[in-house]
Amino acid sequence: MSKSTNTKENGFEAHITAYLVDSNKYVERPNTAYDNINCIDPDVLFAFLEITQPKAVDKLKRYHKDLYRQKITKRLNDQIKQKGVIEVLRKGIVDGFTDTKLRLLYDKPVSTYNLKALTLYEKNTFSVMRQVYFSPKNKKSLDLVVFINGLPIISFELKNELTKQNITDAIKQYKDDRDPNEEIFRFGRLLVNFAVDTEEVWMCTELKGKQSFFLPFNKGYDNGAGNPPKDGIRTDYLWKEVLTKDSLTNIIQNFSQIITEEKEYLDAKNKKRIKKVKKLIFPRFHQLTAVRQILKDAQENGAGQKYLIQHSAGSGKSNSISWLAHQLVGLHNKTGNKTIFDTVIVITDRRVLDKQIRENIKQYQQVKGVVEAITEGSKQLKTALEEGKKIIITTIQKFPHIVEDIADLPGNNFGIIIDEAHSSLSGQMARKLNETLAKVSDEQELQNSLDDYDENEDGEVTGEDLIRTMIKSRKLLDNASYFAFTATPKNKTLELFGMPYQEDGKTKFRAFHLYSMKQAIEEGFIKDVFQNYTTYQSYYALLKRIEDDPEYDKKKAQKKLKAYVESHEHAIKKKSILMINHFMDAVIGQQKMGGKAKAMLVTSSRANAVKYKKAFDQYLKDINSPYKAIVGFSGEIDGETESSLNGFPSANIPDEFEKDQYRFLLVANKFQTGFDQPLLHTMFVDKKLGSVNAVQTLSRLNRSHPLKKDTFVLDFVNTAEDMATAFKPYFESTILGDATDPNKLFDLQDALDNFQVYTREQVEEFSDKILANEPVDQLHALLDLSSDIYRNELEEEHQADFRAKVKTYVRLYTFLSQIVEFENAYLERLYIFLNHLQNKLGGDEPVDLAKGILDNIDMDSYRLQLDSTTNIALERGEDLKPIPTEMRGGIKEPEIDHLSSIIKTFNDRYGTAFEDTDKVRKMAEDIATDVMNNDEMRNSMVFSDEQNAKITNDKVVADEMLKHINSNFNFYKHYSDNKEFKEDVNNLIFGLVKEMYRNSMGNNSIP
Repeated sequence: MSKSTNTKENGFEAHITAYLVDSNKYVERPNTAYDNINCIDPDVLFAFLEITQPKAVDKLKRYHKDLYRQKITKRLNDQIKQKGVIEVLRKGIVDGFTDTKLRLLYDKPVSTYNLKALTLYEKNTFSVMRQVYFSPKNKKSLDLVVFINGLPIISFELKNELTKQNITDAIKQYKDDRDPNEEIFRFGRLLVNFAVDTEEVWMCTELKGKQSFFLPFNKGYDNGAGNPPKDGIRTDYLWKEVLTKDSLTNIIQNFSQIITEEKEYLDAKNKKRIKKVKKLIFPRFHQLTAVRQILKDAQENGAGQKYLIQHSAGSGKSNSISWLAHQLVGLHNKTGNKTIFDTVIVITDRRVLDKQIRENIKQYQQVKGVVEAITEGSKQLKTALEEGKKIIITTIQKFPHIVEDIADLPGNNFGIIIDEAHSSLSGQMARKLNETLAKVSDEQELQNSLDDYDENEDGEVTGEDLIRTMIKSRKLLDNASYFAFTATPKNKTLELFGMPYQEDGKTKFRAFHLYSMKQAIEEGFIKDVFQNYTTYQSYYALLKRIEDDPEYDKKKAQKKLKAYVESHEHAIKKKSILMINHFMDAVIGQQKMGGKAKAMLVTSSRANAVKYKKAFDQYLKDINSPYKAIVGFSGEIDGETESSLNGFPSANIPDEFEKDQYRFLLVANKFQTGFDQPLLHTMFVDKKLGSVNAVQTLSRLNRSHPLKKDTFVLDFVNTAEDMATAFKPYFESTILGDATDPNKLFDLQDALDNFQVYTREQVEEFSDKILANEPVDQLHALLDLSSDIYRNELEEEHQADFRAKVKTYVRLYTFLSQIVEFENAYLERLYIFLNHLQNKLGGDEPVDLAKGILDNIDMDSYRLQLDSTTNIALERGEDLKPIPTEMRGGIKEPEIDHLSSIIKTFNDRYGTAFEDTDKVRKMAEDIATDVMNNDEMRNSMVFSDEQNAKITNDKVVADEMLKHINSNFNFYKHYSDNKEFKEDVNNLIFGLVKEMYRNSMGNNSIP
């Protein structure tokens, strides 16, 4: 009888080993050869040394005699503990007794003509060992370990789905069963630890027990997470592509690195301190492939090329740029006799040079003196170029000087890396830069953009726009290649840097390499800001206050009316109260992010930002809140600046916002791009957003944080459909849920009840018990009754349907209960019941609710009139439209209409859902006339100060309101019952009375 296929874990292990040996030319070593005290395979190590460096070995043997192996082993281990295995493999070790250098790895030469170097490279011994007993204290073993010249560099834990284990079990094994204090797991001893099954690969560079942080090392599938299906095992790229001798040597020499990061923390006295933390970097799969594909293409095609790298936030762009910069400098042509680029220039569009990129690049350099950061000016830049600095790091402000200097050095080739994904420049900064562009052929195009920016304050002129304009003006230099990194390429950027291809008879453009937002979200590097997206509609009415009926341009009038009502202080105040109450109740009150969450308000103009700042300050003071708001805008509005309003310099805003007392950041065309604050949880939008601006603005929320389980967006202006349209070209995903209203929750409740998996009595009993803190065994018993019915009485198709509806109900109620005050207590009880039942249903992984009951059962202290609630996962969008080519002149004849008709049209459009509070002005005007004619009020206006006049006003208004009790009972009741409404009415009437008084004084009506 023939032997059947081994589908067990050791069969998977044997399969990988066989490929490494047969195809990658590894040597399989017995696990008995491993010295787990010194962490080496001594026979392979010393054989390699003797074959490749016989003279050095002879010298060492003569000096150390019988202690030769012992001394070299100790020196080797001391150096690995001090520097890490990466540096030891790159630079070797020196025996201090004899001043003898030993190489531990020979790099692959850039030229095949260097036969001596090629021969030495081929003498490196790559080996693999199965079931490695890594500890001298026990018999625990690693499934696989890969060695180079006897030194372990990668460990593997393998799982096979056919044995009902997967990647999760492999990661758990590393976290729970691999002691980080074991010598092999000491920081820097291994390059990486891989958890592998047949579907996915995950990696960790430093084991820390339960705190071990694993990252995906997957190709991505359909621009999302995971790996694509194929003939064979989905993860075989790991051993077929990554673990080849050439690939692994390249990773050691050019990618893996121990770097030092500076991390801020507050000491016992609440002072900010900085500590240095070492971190071992191993490239994620998309970083590795992006850099390698770019280098391969640059080697084949030389200088003068263009590359667009579309990498989302969360892609690790700083590391990708660092790796690319260093390897472009050392990139040789195919024959290996000449480097392709003489100098690589890294440009960031941030005002302050990107510290992370600068420090990363400096740490990656292996030879001192090749990196120069331009911080002083063009003179320093010119000197750096003349001195032949290999890598120059600078900002967009100095880019015009760079282009001029490059043009003056036609004999040299340059690689220009442009990092412009996240930051933007103010209009003032852009105009100043524009003054230096005397030779820009499309300067007028940029100037028009800047004029439009200042005029409507909508949409930012980004560094991407400026770089594109400058490059276009001088055309692409033949002696330079451009490598542009962006998360959200505009149509012009795609046309300038993208790869052209033919489809349907058209020339289209795409990025050279893509790491999408969809993949970044699915892999957990950024948050999905569309999970809790709600839109809120305000309604307004206007009254004509003059007897005449003049005519106006209807379209412009409508825009001005809309801007007027949106910017009216009454509307600003109402929205401010709404936002603060929501944040205090549904975010702080629910301990989102452990009570540390912050919010951003995006306003439509600098003037509105100032109004909001004052309204926020007043209401926060009124409710005795410990929290404060910061405003951010450029320039000056009515003599006020952000510094005067905040009480500290503009440059301090990011640092001040870090402080616990500052929870609200109110912005106008500032901090909407390039601002990374992981504690941002909530965003309020009171501005029309579109296209790239929408994506970049909402992306302020997507930064991951250990405490961030969700995000929240409340939008006063844009529809969910508008935002989905803006995101689609950059997002790549599918629609998971439609816009909904609270009625959908009742529909779901009916559908779930009809499955008859539970009874109403059961739901009420369970919720009573959990709220009464009954023993947990009683809760399980009630849940088991339902889970048994679910398993035994529902068909599989109905089980899936029920399970999906349960998840949807829990998710929807969790969200809607923050927005709508449900009077039906059964909805809350059902939520509590289903939130626990879903964990007993099996099937798909349950929805991760961060705080369980504590996070969800007390969320109805605030009510907002809901327009729509959206839970979106976006699908692939349409292609971006090209730059318009039709340039038709002419003046469009305006549509003229009477003021009365314009107001009626406006009210019909925006005033369809009125309550008495929205009609306050007309009633106030009628009452104000009566108040002004009151003798007591007239005397108060003449003889009292404003404070006492206001007190009299409020008393008289209350008396006058009684006269309207029959004609408008609802208005009177609202005035009597609603303290906030009463205050608004009193303030409005007092303002009108003062205006009447001033007018009458001018006519000498009042003595």
